[in-house]
Amino acid sequence: MVGVAVIGAGYWGPNLVRNVQATPDLRLVTLCDLDVDRAKAVLGNYSTVRASSSLDEVLADPEVEAVAVATPAATHLPVALAALEAGKHVLVEKPLAANYADGLKLVETAEERGLTLMLDHTFCYTPVVRRLRELVRGGDLGDVQYIDSVRINLGLVQPDIDVLWDLAPHDLSILDSILPDGVTPVAVAAHGSDPVQVGRTCVAYLSVRLSNGAIAHAHVNWLSPTKIRTMIVGGSQRTAVWNDLDPTQPLAVYDRGVDRHDDESLRVSYRVGDMVAPALPGGEALRGVMAEFAASILEKRAPLTDGRAGLRVLAQLEAASTSLAAGGTFVPIADVNNGGTL
Repeated sequence: MVGVAVIGAGYWGPNLVRNVQATPDLRLVTLCDLDVDRAKAVLGNYSTVRASSSLDEVLADPEVEAVAVATPAATHLPVALAALEAGKHVLVEKPLAANYADGLKLVETAEERGLTLMLDHTFCYTPVVRRLRELVRGGDLGDVQYIDSVRINLGLVQPDIDVLWDLAPHDLSILDSILPDGVTPVAVAAHGSDPVQVGRTCVAYLSVRLSNGAIAHAHVNWLSPTKIRTMIVGGSQRTAVWNDLDPTQPLAVYDRGVDRHDDESLRVSYRVGDMVAPALPGGEALRGVMAEFAASILEKRAPLTDGRAGLRVLAQLEAASTSLAAGGTFVPIADVNNGGTL
């Protein structure tokens, strides 16, 4: 079993504690938080798990082979970097870091030391997104023509980041997970507003230009009185529609669309076929995150949402922020493999 310390006992930390405890290949050794009483309260009756307020103490413990970081984004670089330099494998909450340069430093450190660096891109481990990945990458939908995502609710206005950095990482990480090989984001345009005058964007629209000419679009919003979480993946053969708030039929695949005739008239015809609702397994997504973290360490392989995946999301977020400041123009996305721009 891999000995794990969870760093941070705030909003997300207790979820990590619960799922580490429930993962057969992991053993929770320590919960670390600056407020040690809060850590003790989270642990409750877990008498074998230590509570600590000292990160240095945790990282010096030979029983701790890996850490799961659930601290504010601004602290991800110092906390995760210290863990990597201490020889620990690292799972970090999204986003990977506060900016691309910090994220790159974490990725390069992990690669140099042969350590696992994994992102807690939780949605990528849901049964729906796993099936979407199979449908898109397996060719069942045909060529990707468009992706449209809506993630809105009356959410918590964050004190240090805007709505793009708060909510869009979910959509961008899903996009990164499901796109087939050879199709990549190349440029981003973002538009947003601050209608309640809190000093940061609360409503935003993000357009991602893909290398095959298709476009992916995301709407994120902290101010909506209703909660909507939907994603439509349109393909040349079929279209998948995901409604994350529908517990009975979250995913539907439609054999409906528009076909173009290959003649000079450029005529189109409309295809109306069946709708199929795939059967999906149950299970908590975060349990899948922890199982993948353990497997990547024990099997010495890259996890599905590795550091490079986190870096690709960061590159798109930084391009989106640049576009937002420039009035919505398309901004090239940094090439994560070569360190430049596309």
